[in-house]
Amino acid sequence: MEINLLLRGWIFGLAIAAPVGPIGVLCIRQTLAYGWFRGFICGLGAATADAIYGCIAGFGLTFITDFLLEQKIWLRLIGGIFLCYLGVKTFLTRIKTDDAQVKNANMVGLYTSTLLLTLTNPATILTFAAIFSGMGSIATQGNYVSSVILVTGIFFGSGFWWLLLSMSMILVKAKLALTNLKWINRISGVVIIVFGLIALVSIKI
Repeated sequence: MEINLLLRGWIFGLAIAAPVGPIGVLCIRQTLAYGWFRGFICGLGAATADAIYGCIAGFGLTFITDFLLEQKIWLRLIGGIFLCYLGVKTFLTRIKTDDAQVKNANMVGLYTSTLLLTLTNPATILTFAAIFSGMGSIATQGNYVSSVILVTGIFFGSGFWWLLLSMSMILVKAKLALTNLKWINRISGVVIIVFGLIALVSIKI
């Protein structure tokens, strides 16, 4: 039973993380510029946010769900503005591939930024609510251990996707010259800005 729940959570986490979005673009850009580990840390922030939303849905914390959905306009506004900021910053950043640059990079800041960015999309919690509801409302039955196992699977499934994405990008990086990496920055910046503008335009007051 536990292994089955863990596996199902892993599949859910993988499926939720796989669609390409702004976090995926950030992960790819970080990997191509600074290596697979930074790309993985970038994605790990999103995986943590998925696990947090999974916990909220799995433990039946409806008051948090209601609050997040009530504040969805502000959260989407903050997320959209933050994406535009990251896009401009990415576009203007010069890539430095030396070891000192990578070593001194702020991993905590990178992880936190993708964590908060993912949390600004409260609609994600509806996906998790549907998942838990479809599995027989584990939390409402008082089976919190099962909920923890499922959420753990979701975290590892999402984390696996980001590890897979960052590692696969290493193969791409090996074939790119530094000049191409500069264009990666510019293209990534534009794409992230577009995601931010889409988030802002989609706000319905």
